[in-house]
This record gives sequence, structure tokens and C-alpha cells, in this order.
Amino acid sequence: MKNNTYIAIMAGGIGSRFWPSSRMDKPKQFLDILGVGRSLLQLTWDRFLKLAPAEQIFVVTNKQYRDLVLEQLPDLKPHQVLSEPSRNNTAPCVAYTALKLEQINPEANLVVAPSDHIILNEEEFLRTLRMGLDFSAKQDVLLTLGIQPVSPHTGYGYIQFDHARRVSLEPIHKVLRFTEKPPVEQARQFLKSGDYLWNAGIFVWRVKSVLDAFRQYAPEIYRILSANPGCYNTSAEQAFIDEAYPRTPNISIDYAIMEKADNIYTIPSAFGWSDLGSWAALYEESAKDGRGNVVTTPYRLLEDVEGCMIHTGSDRLVAVKGLKDYIIVDEADVLLIYPKSDEQGIKSVNQAAEQQFGKLFL
Repeated sequence: MKNNTYIAIMAGGIGSRFWPSSRMDKPKQFLDILGVGRSLLQLTWDRFLKLAPAEQIFVVTNKQYRDLVLEQLPDLKPHQVLSEPSRNNTAPCVAYTALKLEQINPEANLVVAPSDHIILNEEEFLRTLRMGLDFSAKQDVLLTLGIQPVSPHTGYGYIQFDHARRVSLEPIHKVLRFTEKPPVEQARQFLKSGDYLWNAGIFVWRVKSVLDAFRQYAPEIYRILSANPGCYNTSAEQAFIDEAYPRTPNISIDYAIMEKADNIYTIPSAFGWSDLGSWAALYEESAKDGRGNVVTTPYRLLEDVEGCMIHTGSDRLVAVKGLKDYIIVDEADVLLIYPKSDEQGIKSVNQAAEQQFGKLFL
């Protein structure tokens, strides 16, 4: 039987909350941020090879990172890298991928996932995706994986689902609504109700189903990117995309499609997920010493140091005294020392550095 499973890995972000390790010329998805000898993108590729053959895995990235993608994933063929000429958020990215795959296999059943997430229980992750792919292959649905929340996290979007009713023998439920990054009190209420999941941004659908949704709910994106369907998978594709793509609206797939469509479903999931959006998220997922510190260099002298994230881009000696709950990131040209409680502000430091020094430290 023909394998209709295809994968689209989104790898075009700039990872500004992981500055100063994540830079414009090499964002976090291309870094060995976990210290395991493989970048986040490579780990994502390895994971999806267990779900689909290499020739059916595509990477969507900014044009500036095309060569970096091919360098890190040598089994990837050039036509499997979709090069965006502009950063227009995830809706145009998904539409571009779906239109390209429609020309390859109209029966394609597609998983869309970010390149920079942590999955601790890979076996459960793949089992959940196979369940979702089986469901979407038989139904006209748009499926999203929802993560069982373990805390009132305010940095994630939430999915309210019909908790009381399944739509199949599998734990698949109708989505009632989406809520973007709620305040902490509302997040606590969501957690208490049991009717909400974290929005992981991992999607499963047939190409036909998602293109039908674009025609109905995001017609401008569909009109722009479908204007020359014969160019896809030919030498004319990049020239068409370079001209057309920047004219698409800058909008996420959640706002463009998921919050409007009525055939949205979710699988409540638990496979050790983190979107690894910040240094504090990496701290939470990392092994800690006896005083709750995460230190990436073997050469350290720590005295009265507790709950800190200390990351160095080299094997230099790090000596710290009298510090609690701080993030320290030491790169060749930037030293960041920042309170962990305010780590969302690192993105603004990145912006301030650009305003004062241009792109020198970006």
C-alpha cells in the first residue's frame, strides 16, 4: 500500500528568546542546545524518520537558512527544502507546503510540526501521530495535538475541547475554542476544569482538507499561492514563490484557519513535550545539580549558587558566587546575566541591542 504520510518541519524562526546563543545567522533550531551532539532540527528529523521515509519529509525555512538545512540534513534533497523569501508567519507556510504536496500526491496525509520542540517520550509521540493520521485519512478534519497541562502556564495558548465526548473509539475530541496565552488566574481555572489543553502547534490533516479550509477561510493566501500551480516541483517554483509569497498576509495558521473552521479536533496527549521557547524552559527540562543549577561547562566553581541556568559556548572556567535564580549565557561576543523570573524580557534586550548597536550582536 502506498505510504501517503508526509511531514513538514517548520524551521524558519529566529529564536530571539534564546539570544545570545541563537543568532540571526544560526537560530536555535540549528544549535545543539541540549548538548547531545545533534541540533534540534536534526533531532526532529531523526524522530520523523520513524514515521515517514526520508523522501517524504520536507523542511520549510527562510531562504537565508536553506544551505544550513542541507548541511545539517545531508539525506535531504534540495527540492525538499521550501525556501520562504519573507517571514509571514505559519499560515502562508502551511499553504505553500500543501500546494506543493498536492502536485506530488493529492492523497497526501500531512503532519506539520516545529523543528525546535522537545519530545521526551518518542514512542508515545509517534503512537499519537499514527492515531491522528489514521483518523485524518478517513475524515475531512483538521487535527491538532493538545498537551495535557501540568501547570497554569501563561506562555502557551490553550485549547478547550469537548471533554465528555469522543468522536471515535480513540481519544479524539471536538475542539470548542482556542484561547491565546491567558493571564495566570484564567490559566489556573483552565487547569482546574480539565477541559483545556496546551496548544502544541503540531497538526495532522490531509492536504485536500487544509486546502479546502484555505479556500473558505483564508482565500487571499490561497489565491496568491495557487496562481501558478504548474510551477510547483519545477525549476520555476522558487521564482514564483519569491514574487508571490511576500504578498501573502502575515498571519498564523491558528488565526487564519483553526479558530474559524468547524471541523477542528484534538487528541489530548502526554509525551513529555516542551516547546523549548526560552532559557527557563530549557532549565525546566534539564538535569540539575544538588542545588538546582543547570551548568553546561564541566569547569565551574560555584559558591552559594542556587536555581541558576549557566550556559557557555566554550569550555572556559565559570566562577560564580552568591547568585540565585539567574540565567547566565556566555558567548564569544555577548555575556547575558538575567533574572530567571523575568526571562521573557530577554527578547526585549535583543531588540534594545539592535536599536543601539545595529545588527552587530544579532
